[in-house]
Amino acid sequence: MIYIIAAILIFGVLIAVHELGHFLAAKACGVRVNEFSIGMGPTILHKTKGDTTYSLRLLPIGGFCAMEGEEEDSNDPTALNNQSFWKKLIIFAAGAFMNFLTGLIIIVALYAGAKAFYVPVITDFADGCPLQSESGLQVGDRLVSIDGERVYVYSDVSLLLGRNKTGVFDLKVKRDGQTVTLKDFPMERAEYTDQQGQTYTGFGLMFGTEEATVGSRLRYSWNNAVDFVRIVRLSLQMLVTGEAGLKDVSGPVGIVSTITDVGEQAESASAAVENIAYLAALLAVNLAVMNLLPLPALDGGKIFFLVVNALCMLTIRKKIPEKFESYVHLAGFALLMLLMLVITFQDVWKLFQ
Repeated sequence: MIYIIAAILIFGVLIAVHELGHFLAAKACGVRVNEFSIGMGPTILHKTKGDTTYSLRLLPIGGFCAMEGEEEDSNDPTALNNQSFWKKLIIFAAGAFMNFLTGLIIIVALYAGAKAFYVPVITDFADGCPLQSESGLQVGDRLVSIDGERVYVYSDVSLLLGRNKTGVFDLKVKRDGQTVTLKDFPMERAEYTDQQGQTYTGFGLMFGTEEATVGSRLRYSWNNAVDFVRIVRLSLQMLVTGEAGLKDVSGPVGIVSTITDVGEQAESASAAVENIAYLAALLAVNLAVMNLLPLPALDGGKIFFLVVNALCMLTIRKKIPEKFESYVHLAGFALLMLLMLVITFQDVWKLFQ
């Protein structure tokens, strides 16, 4: 039950933070906000200050920012529909920005007490590893990219090497201040013995650590957040190419199940909190990226129509009819709800398998 409550709080906070982003941007741009609500459902408390009603609602599952002129045209000069291109763009993108910022802040907090970080710098090779040579890899090499994908953090090494099934890699390493490219470099997994005498299957590379400083903590946190963005992009890419299917997608129920697994597998209560917080950071960045996709009903869809309308005004001096845009967003919302229903049914089905 505690993990279900944690999941509800995470979802609620991330949605509320998203709406707070729209609210702050709207206020900064001089747009009238009729109501800003934390939570959904029946109103518990409310207070009107200026043109805005601030409310606290019963259900802790998000919130909303109701702007004048958002759903329909308004003659009010402070209405959203009467604002410039750049103000609208800032307001539409602010929710995703706040989600990304939330994820970054969580990561910074998690790494605030770190003493050292694993780094993608080769410190040694396992006995019998054939990858070390003058024309190959060497001790001290820092892996910069693998198959064109940048290595942001140490965990990217196993992620990116694991994606390639051909056994031939394109590597870039930093060596003595110079970038060295290893094109079509053959790397095969084999059995090696680690420093504890345990046998494992891998590439035979050993990596080191570096002492954590204030600067390295901030840099590592930023790289981790950017890496989350890349993970979302790779996941979408896999869906498009068919490497992953709808069965691999999780909705709220699946995420609750994951949070439960992460919490229960932790060795202590503090470790469970840290693991769940890390997952919350990933969800925050995921929400930021997904919300900026150019799909109807999402902020990315609104930005798409904003750009298209701007181009239409520059070329044919006409805008896309408001009704058409509303119908597209309504249809998109209905399809998204249908997709969420299918994914939720799939998540529930997995629980009983």
